[in-house]
Parts: sequence; structure tokens; C-alpha cells
Amino acid sequence: MTATTTNTFPPTPEIAPSFSESFPLVLNFRAGATIPGVLARLGGMALVLASALMWIMPGSQFETELVLIKLGASVLFLMAGVVLLVSGHPDNRPDAYFDPIRREVRILQKNKKGRPTTVLRRSYDSLGSVRFAEQTVELYDLGGQRILSLPLESVEARTELRKQLFGLVDIRS
Repeated sequence: MTATTTNTFPPTPEIAPSFSESFPLVLNFRAGATIPGVLARLGGMALVLASALMWIMPGSQFETELVLIKLGASVLFLMAGVVLLVSGHPDNRPDAYFDPIRREVRILQKNKKGRPTTVLRRSYDSLGSVRFAEQTVELYDLGGQRILSLPLESVEARTELRKQLFGLVDIRS
């Protein structure tokens, strides 16, 4: 027994996937190599290094009054550097789940305990339109206001999302 698949778009009712074959599509918010992001990471690395180097540089003063000031400054530099380094970490970015069964999009962000928490939930009925660009998808509400813009990592993700939203939301390219 051989199975044939057709890659036609838009999907016709005969070949549209059933609910048992549907699965949520996950899109990640990714931070590109923006100038502020790169500068934050470089500044974080510099502050972490400065917190250690102020103790081992030649000519360092170890007078009693100065040691307390150096200790405070090194702890401050270390904390500020770690905050700048961790702020752009991929685990801190939210995920967008497009659920074909519930017919909704959910944005989940990890809380302080590392558990995903729903930040935004919108049903497909409350979406006015969806606009696909080359590497992004933008969701608009019924009034035409942009709700969010998501990067598309691949052509396959774009195709799967178009199939999932076809007939439920007004798709504009």
C-alpha cells in the first residue's frame, strides 16, 4: 500500500488534515544580531572581566579603605555584567503556539521558576487578518491594528501556518 501526498495550496477539504493529524505550530521570537544587542553583550563581558581584573592588575592597591571600595565596585560590575549577558539569552524569549484544535494563538513566556506562562491568547475569530512577508508574519486585529510580528524560520513553517490559517483568517501576502 503506497500513500501519495499532494502539496497543493490552498488545501481542499478532501486533503485538509484532520484534527488527529493536526499539531500546534511553534514559532520562536528570536533576537537578531542588532547593534544594541551586540553592544549589551560586549558591555556585559567587559563588566564581568573588569570585576576580576581590578584585583589582579599590576599596581593594585590593597589598603584597608580601598579594599572595601574595590569590593563594592567589583560586585556591582559583576552583577551588571551578568544582567547584560543574560538579558538576551534565548531562554528568556517567548514562544508563539498556533493551535489548530482550539483555533487560537498563544504567546508563552517562562516565569521565574522556568514554567511557561500564557502572556497573550487570541482566538482565530478575533484576528482580522494575517500578512505574510518574506521572513515574517504579522497578525492584525479586527480594527486593523497590528497585534504582533513573528519571524518565520523556514519556508516549511510559512507553508504550515498558511495551511492552518486558511479559511479561518483573512490572509494577505
